[in-house]
Amino acid sequence: MQHSAVPELELAHTNTRPIHWVATATALAGVVALSSVLQPGSARAAQASGPRTKSAPATASAPATTGVDFPIQCGPLKAIVQKKASGDLDGDGRPETVAVVHCDAGMGTPPDGVYVLTQGAGAAKPRVVATLVAPKSRETVTDFAVRDGAIRATLLGYSTEDVPSCCPDVKESAKWQWQNGTFIRSTPGNAQNV
Repeated sequence: MQHSAVPELELAHTNTRPIHWVATATALAGVVALSSVLQPGSARAAQASGPRTKSAPATASAPATTGVDFPIQCGPLKAIVQKKASGDLDGDGRPETVAVVHCDAGMGTPPDGVYVLTQGAGAAKPRVVATLVAPKSRETVTDFAVRDGAIRATLLGYSTEDVPSCCPDVKESAKWQWQNGTFIRSTPGNAQNV
């Protein structure tokens, strides 16, 4: 052990005593209390300009995904909602919910299904009114949003049945809009190999 050339009395600050811990705890409590009082104002998102969809009345709420029987076959596994978004897709003033659902597999990347839910006034629970992506197509949904009355998603898929499920090799953008009583998919033709 090496001894200091400075006498021990000059190094008193290196020996902690209970009073040091009390002082430190008091100072930290003061900082925490002060920071809870001096909070910045609430952040507000900028309002987007451009075309808007008709807003749903304040009394109409988007359908919940709990308790819905999605048309997906999971065997002994349960179906889980991976992503969801809501908006008035058909212009009736009531919001619909779009859910991305897959089987709760312990490993791997199970394929997704994309479903549109609605709930009529007085209905006990929401119901699936459209399947936009069926799980049998072996696609995985990455980017997903409901905006301006349209559903947009990025889909990862496979060029052939021989491509292993671990490694999708096709990426494409998809957009669905309500037209003439049904959801129409428009794809800009930008499917790419990944």
